[in-house]
Amino acid sequence: MFRGANAINLDTKGRVTIPTRYRQSLLDDCQGQLVCTIDTQQPCLLLYPLSEWEEIELKLSRLSSMNPHERRLQRLLLGYANEGEMDKNGRFLLSAPLRQHADLSKEIMLVGQLNKFEIWNTQTWEQQIQTDIATEQDADFDLTERLQDFSL
Repeated sequence: MFRGANAINLDTKGRVTIPTRYRQSLLDDCQGQLVCTIDTQQPCLLLYPLSEWEEIELKLSRLSSMNPHERRLQRLLLGYANEGEMDKNGRFLLSAPLRQHADLSKEIMLVGQLNKFEIWNTQTWEQQIQTDIATEQDADFDLTERLQDFSL
C-alpha cells in the first residue's frame, strides 16, 4: 500500500528515486518491475507495480477496438506505457514523452494512491490540491452513494 506525498528530485537522466520505505515491498511484490503511463484525466503520470499493471492491461484487453472511446483509452494508456526495473539505488527511468506529458522538471511529487503512485510537477500538484480542497469545502455538488457512506 502506497500512501503519502513525497517531494523528490528528478535526476538529470530523467530518473525518479522511489522512497526507501517502499523499495523492499516493490522488490518482494514485483521484483522491482514497474510500469509508468499517463493519467488521461490529470496532467500527471501513473506508476504501477507490474502485478497491478497487468490487471489494468487485462481490463484494457476487454475493451472494444471498434468503439472509438474505448480504442482511444487503449491507445493512450498502452501507447505511453513504459515498463522498466527499479535499479539497485531505487531509481526508475521516466521516458521523455512521459516527462513531457506531466511537465516534469527537477522538483516533483510522488503521491501514493494505495496500489500505484501519481507523479506530479510540484507546482501543478500544489494547484491541484488547492482546487481539491476548495471543491470539498463547496457543498454545492452531489455526493455519490459511496461518498455518502464514507466516514472518517
